[in-house]
Amino acid sequence: MEQLNKIEIRGNVGNINILKVGSTRVAHFSVATNFAYKDRNGEPVIETTWHYVTAWEGNKGIPPLDDIEKGFPVYVCGRLRTQKYIAGDGSEKTSYDIIANTMEILGSKQVSPQMG
Repeated sequence: MEQLNKIEIRGNVGNINILKVGSTRVAHFSVATNFAYKDRNGEPVIETTWHYVTAWEGNKGIPPLDDIEKGFPVYVCGRLRTQKYIAGDGSEKTSYDIIANTMEILGSKQVSPQMG
């Protein structure tokens, strides 16, 4: 049986940090996705989920890292990576990161009051 680890998201870029690892640069950034629904009283609710993405420069499916800016809408396709670590208080935590295989910048900057 073939196994599959694939995730696709479309949202707006939040914070971005570009680092140099050896001779290659890597971008670590967040992407916000929103899910809208109405609560029991019929009031609109927007639920924002923050996803953490790693994109390596030189991957043919990744645009130039300098083109990725906070507020830009993006489409990211990649694999989900789970890592466990010990927090400062001694508790075990789990982080979920998307390792990008392909990414598209979908337009110009969109300002949102929930950007982080």
